[in-house]
Amino acid sequence: MSARIRLRRIGKNPKKKPHFRITVFDSHRGRDSKFIEEIGFYNPINGTVKVDKARLDYWVSKGAQVPETIARLVKKQAV
Repeated sequence: MSARIRLRRIGKNPKKKPHFRITVFDSHRGRDSKFIEEIGFYNPINGTVKVDKARLDYWVSKGAQVPETIARLVKKQAV
């Protein structure tokens, strides 16, 4: 199983107030498929980022691909 860590948008109502969950997906399934695990959240309105670093490290060690956006958010949380 190859996994990919992605942002999943959950903020739709009211409009123009997005917020995201950082989740682990199986890359062989579709875009709207069920996720494997939630490991954090991101709110761009107030800049809140919270990531479970231990779980992120676990999935990276298992071969999960981390996109540049997620890597920047993790770096932002560390600062």
